[in-house]
Amino acid sequence: MSKISKLFKGSSSSSSSSSSSSKSKHRSKGGPSPQEAIHKLRETEEMLTKKQEYLENRIQQEVATAKKHGTKNKRAALQALKRKKRLEQQLTQIDGTLSTIEFQREALENSHTNTEVLKNMGFAAKAMKKVHENMDVDKIDDLMQDITEQQDVAREISEAISGPFGEQFDEDELLAELEELEQQELEDNVKSMGGLPSVPSSKLPSVRPSQRATTRRKVEEDDDMHMLASWAT
Repeated sequence: MSKISKLFKGSSSSSSSSSSSSKSKHRSKGGPSPQEAIHKLRETEEMLTKKQEYLENRIQQEVATAKKHGTKNKRAALQALKRKKRLEQQLTQIDGTLSTIEFQREALENSHTNTEVLKNMGFAAKAMKKVHENMDVDKIDDLMQDITEQQDVAREISEAISGPFGEQFDEDELLAELEELEQQELEDNVKSMGGLPSVPSSKLPSVRPSQRATTRRKVEEDDDMHMLASWAT
């Protein structure tokens, strides 16, 4: 075997081994990541959007061409309309493709978001578990009971400090004693004035009918004068 054939054989074997190793390496990595897939879908959307703009411009050009020729050159006008129809079909297909890609991208983004949320929730659960490792429910109950007892003691101390200081007296007894003192003072005042006046034993002089009429008339006149004075004011 010549040196050239050996060289080509060696190079082919080395290239095949390198390609197989790259393939195995790529397979070991697995599929693309969600970020890579989302990026590719966005690139495809941008490409199809540009294609849409191109087709829309072409459709407008073909419409202008058909209007330009009109009935003067039916063949050219009909060819332009045919091209417009084909372009519209491509535009409709691109619209459907864009809708499918957009739906797939949104689903992938939602899946990626849910994955991140679940991963973070898993981290939080592990952290919470780690925090609770050194906690004993029985010890916590004992601690809460001690706190309650100390609060009761503090409340009793506060009530004892804020309560009235010194001897306590019954208020009803004090009021009864005050009434007795007032009654005693009233009796002493009466005695100092020589006692209550005695009721007269003789009859009061009788008033004659003429005197009673005069007295009644004078009282009525006084009432009228008072009424006139009140109206004047």
